[in-house]
Amino acid sequence: MTVAAIIVNYNAGELLQQCVGALLKSTLHARVTIVDNASSDGSAQQLRNLYGDHQGIEFLFNPSNLGFAAAVNAVAGRVDADWVLILNPDCILAPAALEHLKTALEKDTNAALAGPMVHDGRGRIQRATARRFPAPWKSFMTASGLWRLGKWLPVFHGIEVDVSAMNTGVRIAEAVSGACMLVRKSALAAVGYLDEGYCMHCEDLDLMYRLAKQGWHCLYVPQANCVHLQGLSSRSRPTWVHYQKHRGMVRFFRKFQAETTSLPVRWLVYAGIWLRFAIVWPLVLIKR
Repeated sequence: MTVAAIIVNYNAGELLQQCVGALLKSTLHARVTIVDNASSDGSAQQLRNLYGDHQGIEFLFNPSNLGFAAAVNAVAGRVDADWVLILNPDCILAPAALEHLKTALEKDTNAALAGPMVHDGRGRIQRATARRFPAPWKSFMTASGLWRLGKWLPVFHGIEVDVSAMNTGVRIAEAVSGACMLVRKSALAAVGYLDEGYCMHCEDLDLMYRLAKQGWHCLYVPQANCVHLQGLSSRSRPTWVHYQKHRGMVRFFRKFQAETTSLPVRWLVYAGIWLRFAIVWPLVLIKR
């Protein structure tokens, strides 16, 4: 059963080469498509010069930045594959990671999507590795820090989960990291692929939420390992990326939850999202 890997690139620099190099060393073969969203650093062209017409690697160069979802959909909709790997260019997969993800999905026919244990460059598990879907109360618990009480009282559950307690085997998770997702192609097609209304950020949560509404679930596969060197592509445009992240939060809430939320709470959610944007924005510039 074939795997098609899609990597959307925007100014990922040398990390793009590391990402593809690691994928080519995978114990499970995947056909790789690099979609370059009008990068200015020449990273995709350098990779093409390195590999030439390497069998199993395809390059698509967009004349403008189509956005992440549109770039993925342009490939996912036409590939003849049973599984679609959506991989960020700043992710380095362990050799057996892809095989572990595919095996987990094959064993669970109700699972549409699987994600690995995702580490940062210092070996720490990233917070988005496994998580709950955002909702007004859960988001408030997370923002206030009260989510830490959730281990004793479920009412305090936030978006984050205790990933350290989930490392004994494959687990069902509401959502996993969008940096590396292996998706069942039939399920992806059934829900209409990624929502192109998101420019960047939250389209992964949107996909997982729609899959859940149709009776599918996600798997967290701790045996699969991935290093995510997060934020490289956003360094040249931190304000724009920060804005798109919060715009994505607004779209997710408006699309799935706003109609069933009372008007006062609805406006509190919108205000909270943009207040968070304003508070975190200076920190984003400092970290640049």
